[in-house]
Amino acid sequence: MSEKFNRRVVITGLGALTNIGQNVSDTWSALLAGKSGIGQITAFEQDERWVTTIAGEIHDWDPADHLDRSLVKRMDRFSQLGVFAAREAMIHSGLDWENGDPYRRGVSIGSGVGGIATIEQFANILHERGPRRMSPFTVPRLMVNACAGNVSIEYNLRGVNSAVATACATGGHAIAEAFTFVSSGMADFVLAGGAEAAVTPVCVASFAAMKALSTRNDEPTKASRPFDKDRDGFVLSEGAAVLAVEEYEHAKARGADILAEVVGFGITGDAGHIAAPDSEGTGAKAAMKTALAHAGIDSSQIGYINAHGTSTPLGDAAEVAAVKSLFGEHAYKLAMSSTKSCTGHMLGAAGGIESIAVILALKNGVLPPTINLDNVDEGFDLDFVANEPQERPIEYALNNSFGFGGHNVSLAFKKI
Repeated sequence: MSEKFNRRVVITGLGALTNIGQNVSDTWSALLAGKSGIGQITAFEQDERWVTTIAGEIHDWDPADHLDRSLVKRMDRFSQLGVFAAREAMIHSGLDWENGDPYRRGVSIGSGVGGIATIEQFANILHERGPRRMSPFTVPRLMVNACAGNVSIEYNLRGVNSAVATACATGGHAIAEAFTFVSSGMADFVLAGGAEAAVTPVCVASFAAMKALSTRNDEPTKASRPFDKDRDGFVLSEGAAVLAVEEYEHAKARGADILAEVVGFGITGDAGHIAAPDSEGTGAKAAMKTALAHAGIDSSQIGYINAHGTSTPLGDAAEVAAVKSLFGEHAYKLAMSSTKSCTGHMLGAAGGIESIAVILALKNGVLPPTINLDNVDEGFDLDFVANEPQERPIEYALNNSFGFGGHNVSLAFKKI
């Protein structure tokens, strides 16, 4: 096994379902156009007691139009979104999943909170109607690993099967895990990413109680504004993103369209506060530094960073501090943008969709903007690709994902 640990790892397929596009192409076009997917919450009713009434919901998408109706009833919305995104990634990869060794193929799709809507629904049923009215599908729907399980079943992926749950770092962790599976020789092909459907009463109320959410309810499309001095919290969103992670020679042998190479990753823990980031971004810096070392590249080779950039006062400041500390003078030569300004924060799916943005930026030589960046905060003197996309050929890029619990992940990608 150790002899295979240097196997090259590439991306051969992409899949996404977001509040700005129901596939990768539409999502990418919306990012470049600076389109916001934030609006008033429609998933449940709110009154004057609610502090935050906005979120990033996916509209005009009925799972019954895309998935087997019998399965729809057995899956929470987060699994529905994830299975749909995985389908696009699998088709895009061109892999013939009906033939070949299924034990060489796997899945690593996680979620921050999993089937929270199912938990809320059946907690109410239990309270109001009693234990005999509970559904036998409750547990299979609420499990964090339900999406990964359903995807493995649909495509007969019998090899590695994992579901990471590291809050907002989940998507990045899942891709890093898939990299390890492929690089080590445990798998040749892994569908990896994250899925989230957390626009629910408990989630919105709980994040609001932490004062983590934006309260710019009268201007929802301007609420997510990373690095802007008027930012006041993140905007909760739903979505899913899945990438086909594959061994280079395996992809070449079957004539796959190779989109980018994953060259390394870094994973660290803040070991500090359970929710707040380290004020100096030391854990974030260490994750990026480790990713560079793992990739065998110098910091001066990074042309772009897709920031975690949630639009929270503390989080954005910590990430900017980390980038400036690690990159030094080169920090003023690279570009860094936050696509959460368009999508809001998809929690466990964020690392997936933002990795897709990095891959397409590498492939197309254009960087997605940070929208709503009208007044850059004091000391934030970097190139944040403010409000307009930026044409820039780049060879290497990072994607950062940081989560509650002190989880930090940085992924390094290379143009190919």
